[in-house]
Amino acid sequence: MRTPRKLLRRMFDAAIDAAQPSLCLPPHLPPRPHGRMLVIGAGKASAAMARAVEDNVDGTLEGLVVTRYGYAVPCERIEIVEAAHPVPDAAGIEAARRIREKVVGLTADDLVLCLVSGGGSALLAVPAPGLTLADKQAVNKALLKSGANISEMNCVRRHLSALTAGAGNRATRPRWNSRDCRRYRLCRWP
Repeated sequence: MRTPRKLLRRMFDAAIDAAQPSLCLPPHLPPRPHGRMLVIGAGKASAAMARAVEDNVDGTLEGLVVTRYGYAVPCERIEIVEAAHPVPDAAGIEAARRIREKVVGLTADDLVLCLVSGGGSALLAVPAPGLTLADKQAVNKALLKSGANISEMNCVRRHLSALTAGAGNRATRPRWNSRDCRRYRLCRWP
């Protein structure tokens, strides 16, 4: 006989299993491009997503993702970098700078696969013009102390960033456009 507690536990475990990148991501991976396949990303699940891409994409693959300290997953072709979350640090700025460098010089034959999960805005910590890392850190600490919810925090963060809130898409143009973004939108990660 199943107790309500056991049933709820099985349901919880099934939901967690279904959201694992190794199961969720592979059916949605785009076909190989004629040119390079570049994987970039940020977030607490980005390293696990990068591993899922490596496990399911044959051939040449390169990239860089930044995840929270302690969340790294071993990868062979995609570099995993760790940085601070929720308050950004210099490692996040350096990772974001390197990601921006990787998308320079793309051609119409190349494909950028962008893996973003929760925490991405804190991990891609490039301050907007006129701001410093210390400014972003102070605002993040104040938001955390205030009890702001994640939507409110992200609303503020997007105005302090030179890379998130669409700036990443602009950096990859002309190759990446809104049709591609809709076509290859994968899972929405918590």
